[in-house]
Amino acid sequence: MAAAAARKSQATSARKGAQNRPGKEELLKFYHDMLLIRRFEEKAGQLYGMGLIAGFCHLYIGQEAVIVGMQSIAKDVDTLVTSYRDHGHMLACGMDPKGVMAELTGRIGGYSKGKGGSMHMFSREKNFFGGHGIVGAQVPIGTGLAFGHKYRGDGGVSYVYFGDGAVNQGQVYESFNMASLWKLPVVYVVENNRYGMGTSVARASARTELHRRGEAYGIPGLHVNGMDVLEVREAGRTAAEHARSGEGPYILEMETYRYRGHSMSDPAKYRSKEEVSKIRQEKDPIENLRKVLVDEHIATEDELKEVDRKIKAVVTGAADFAQESPEPDPAELYTDVLIAV
Repeated sequence: MAAAAARKSQATSARKGAQNRPGKEELLKFYHDMLLIRRFEEKAGQLYGMGLIAGFCHLYIGQEAVIVGMQSIAKDVDTLVTSYRDHGHMLACGMDPKGVMAELTGRIGGYSKGKGGSMHMFSREKNFFGGHGIVGAQVPIGTGLAFGHKYRGDGGVSYVYFGDGAVNQGQVYESFNMASLWKLPVVYVVENNRYGMGTSVARASARTELHRRGEAYGIPGLHVNGMDVLEVREAGRTAAEHARSGEGPYILEMETYRYRGHSMSDPAKYRSKEEVSKIRQEKDPIENLRKVLVDEHIATEDELKEVDRKIKAVVTGAADFAQESPEPDPAELYTDVLIAV
């Protein structure tokens, strides 16, 4: 039943894709937002190498089309929660690059006052609920956010992002069951970048069609080219409409790819340089959209270079702000802490 619903949704999505082709301004915004994430993450990698970012740092380079495409169909009332590979999600939500970079460097000007670091940022204003360092832990939280939307009747949808490694966690399936049972407005986005840390999907999952993981609970799913922002957008629209209309949860498997290691400390020796190079050359989400913009005379090469120049200035400004922002006062250790008595 879920498989039939998924096939119907996929056909509907394809028809709507032709009808909902974004205009010039929207296409340029997709390009801008993806490039902002790319340049921000490159700068974060540099700061990590300089010792200005401590702890773990998981870069989103290569996966930009997923969050940008999904955020393009989100509404202001919607909520978002994700894992530790979260900087791109923050920027796509509209969080200030200065605050994000300051948090990465552990400064008081960061979104968590320098106490959360890379994996634990939060913005109630932007309905961004983290950044979570425990594999799969964000899935029940996001399901709870969906329960909140249904309870309040506010028409919101909860977007829950997790990876191909987290999809095998038990709490994910407990969440699927509850979400389906109560028909909660939630879209589960599996960012399948092919490797859970250093283990390929084929070595970790008995069944690799991750979008079908909800079939036992009657949850439809789609497999999506997560390197194509336009395909992501249309799949996201289909899933969000399903969830928002009261039909319950939906699973989107975004097949994507990370160019860097699992984290900055990962040399990524489990895959060849040729594999990474091939993906970059053939499937890079930013480069492929750039070709569309130029070939369809939406923007010239010079105009896109100017976009890049402005973004680099924003990112440089964020890095400068982060380094100039003071470290938290030691007294901050005792603030924002819940103590059970």
